[in-house]
Amino acid sequence: MNTKAKGTKGERELVRVFNENGWVCIRAAGSGSSPYPAPDVLAGNAMRRVAIECKVTAETKKYLLTEEIEQLRTFANKFGAEAWIGVRFPSEPWYFFMLEDIEQTGKSWAISLELAKRKGMKMEDLLGISELQKKVENKA
Repeated sequence: MNTKAKGTKGERELVRVFNENGWVCIRAAGSGSSPYPAPDVLAGNAMRRVAIECKVTAETKKYLLTEEIEQLRTFANKFGAEAWIGVRFPSEPWYFFMLEDIEQTGKSWAISLELAKRKGMKMEDLLGISELQKKVENKA
């Protein structure tokens, strides 16, 4: 599977998970090819709106261009949404980062698997699903 197909599959997975957990969510097809700022995924509920730039990698470190970060920041600010970076490493869950939590490496930004495990937020945390809710839902 090529890189673009992996990214698209990852974006669709996030759309499904958000929608299955009471949020509304859309994927912005072609978000990286527009001259206008656009996140890969836009999700919300009655309380929150999130704009997510999604990255799927086969490596243990994912680099992002400053332009990607700035476009996400611009969109989120104008739209009134929280800006998040979502990263999926091989055999790992999704990890989510606020922009201030990723490492600047000079001309680019980086998220390592080690940083993800230390500072990344998991899907259930981003969705606001508590351990109690998960236990109740699993029993139902």
